[in-house]
Amino acid sequence: QLQLVESGGGLVQPGGSLRLSCAAPGFKLDYYVIGWFRQAPGKEREGVSYISNSGLWKSYVESVKGRFAISRDNAKNTVYLKMNSLKPEDTAVYYCAAGRTQSMNSASYAYWGQGTQVTVSS
Repeated sequence: QLQLVESGGGLVQPGGSLRLSCAAPGFKLDYYVIGWFRQAPGKEREGVSYISNSGLWKSYVESVKGRFAISRDNAKNTVYLKMNSLKPEDTAVYYCAAGRTQSMNSASYAYWGQGTQVTVSS
Protein backbone atom coordinates (compact mmCIF):
# COMPACT_ATOMS: atom_id res chain seq x y z
CA GLN A 1 0.00 0.00 0.00
CA LEU A 2 1.30 3.43 -0.95
CA GLN A 3 2.36 5.40 2.11
CA LEU A 4 3.16 9.09 1.98
CA VAL A 5 5.45 10.93 4.37
CA GLU A 6 5.38 14.70 4.80
CA SER A 7 8.20 16.75 6.29
CA GLY A 8 9.31 20.35 6.56
CA GLY A 9 6.68 21.83 8.83
CA GLY A 10 7.47 24.01 11.80
CA LEU A 11 7.07 27.37 13.48
CA VAL A 12 7.73 30.44 11.36
CA GLN A 13 7.13 34.16 11.77
CA PRO A 14 4.64 35.99 9.55
CA GLY A 15 6.27 36.77 6.22
CA GLY A 16 8.58 33.79 6.48
CA SER A 17 8.94 30.73 4.29
CA LEU A 18 8.84 26.96 4.57
CA ARG A 19 9.22 24.12 2.10
CA LEU A 20 7.16 21.01 2.67
CA SER A 21 8.16 17.70 1.13
CA CYS A 22 6.08 14.64 0.32
CA ALA A 23 7.83 11.33 -0.29
CA ALA A 24 6.76 7.72 -0.75
CA PRO A 25 9.56 5.39 0.29
CA GLY A 26 9.62 2.31 -1.91
CA PHE A 27 6.98 3.57 -4.36
CA LYS A 28 7.06 5.55 -7.58
CA LEU A 29 5.06 8.75 -7.31
CA ASP A 30 5.17 9.66 -11.01
CA TYR A 31 2.02 7.59 -11.60
CA TYR A 32 -0.03 9.88 -9.34
CA VAL A 33 -1.52 13.31 -9.11
CA ILE A 34 -0.34 14.78 -5.81
CA GLY A 35 -2.41 17.21 -3.81
CA TRP A 36 -1.65 19.28 -0.76
CA PHE A 37 -4.43 19.87 1.75
CA ARG A 38 -4.59 21.62 5.09
CA GLN A 39 -6.81 21.56 8.11
CA ALA A 40 -6.89 24.23 10.77
CA PRO A 41 -8.44 23.62 14.22
CA GLY A 42 -12.20 23.73 14.01
CA LYS A 43 -12.22 23.98 10.23
CA GLU A 44 -12.82 21.56 7.38
CA ARG A 45 -9.96 20.15 5.35
CA GLU A 46 -9.15 22.47 2.46
CA GLY A 47 -7.46 21.77 -0.85
CA VAL A 48 -4.39 23.99 -1.25
CA SER A 49 -2.74 22.85 -4.47
CA TYR A 50 -2.25 19.90 -6.77
CA ILE A 51 0.18 18.90 -9.50
CA SER A 52 -0.32 16.48 -12.36
CA ASN A 53 1.77 13.33 -12.58
CA SER A 54 3.93 14.92 -15.29
CA GLY A 55 4.27 18.19 -13.43
CA LEU A 56 2.84 20.18 -16.34
CA TRP A 57 -0.46 21.06 -14.70
CA LYS A 58 -0.75 22.86 -11.38
CA SER A 59 -3.57 24.50 -9.50
CA TYR A 60 -3.85 26.60 -6.33
CA VAL A 61 -6.62 27.75 -4.06
CA GLU A 62 -7.14 31.48 -4.43
CA SER A 63 -5.85 32.34 -0.95
CA VAL A 64 -2.32 31.02 -1.70
CA LYS A 65 -1.88 32.08 -5.33
CA GLY A 66 1.34 34.03 -5.79
CA ARG A 67 2.68 32.84 -2.42
CA PHE A 68 2.84 29.04 -2.68
CA ALA A 69 4.49 26.97 -5.40
CA ILE A 70 4.06 23.24 -5.95
CA SER A 71 6.67 21.21 -7.78
CA ARG A 72 7.81 17.64 -8.18
CA ASP A 73 11.04 15.84 -8.84
CA ASN A 74 10.06 12.43 -10.14
CA ALA A 75 13.69 11.34 -10.20
CA LYS A 76 13.78 11.92 -6.44
CA ASN A 77 10.25 10.62 -6.00
CA THR A 78 9.32 13.76 -4.07
CA VAL A 79 6.75 16.54 -4.32
CA TYR A 80 7.33 19.93 -2.75
CA LEU A 81 5.20 22.82 -1.57
CA LYS A 82 7.21 26.03 -1.21
CA MET A 83 5.34 28.49 0.96
CA ASN A 84 6.39 32.14 0.97
CA SER A 85 4.95 35.23 2.66
CA LEU A 86 3.29 33.06 5.24
CA LYS A 87 0.37 34.47 7.21
CA PRO A 88 -1.12 33.43 10.56
CA GLU A 89 -4.16 32.14 8.68
CA ASP A 90 -1.91 29.58 6.94
CA THR A 91 -1.51 27.82 10.29
CA ALA A 92 -2.77 24.25 9.90
CA VAL A 93 -1.78 20.63 9.59
CA TYR A 94 -0.69 20.09 6.00
CA TYR A 95 -1.28 16.76 4.28
CA CYS A 96 -0.14 15.42 0.96
CA ALA A 97 -2.30 12.94 -0.90
CA ALA A 98 -2.02 10.79 -4.03
CA GLY A 99 -4.73 10.10 -6.57
CA ARG A 100 -5.47 9.67 -10.25
CA THR A 101 -7.64 12.76 -10.83
CA GLN A 102 -6.63 16.41 -10.87
CA SER A 103 -8.90 17.84 -8.22
CA MET A 104 -9.10 20.00 -5.10
CA ASN A 105 -11.67 17.56 -3.72
CA SER A 106 -10.18 15.35 -1.02
CA ALA A 107 -12.49 12.51 -2.07
CA SER A 108 -10.44 12.16 -5.27
CA TYR A 109 -7.35 11.06 -3.34
CA ALA A 110 -6.97 7.50 -2.07
CA TYR A 111 -3.66 7.75 -0.24
CA TRP A 112 -2.74 10.21 2.50
CA GLY A 113 0.21 11.12 4.65
CA GLN A 114 0.09 11.66 8.39
CA GLY A 115 0.41 15.43 8.13
CA THR A 116 2.92 18.03 9.22
CA GLN A 117 2.15 21.03 11.44
CA VAL A 118 2.75 24.53 10.12
CA THR A 119 2.41 27.34 12.64
CA VAL A 120 2.76 30.97 11.61
CA SER A 121 3.12 33.19 14.63
CA SER A 122 5.24 35.98 16.01
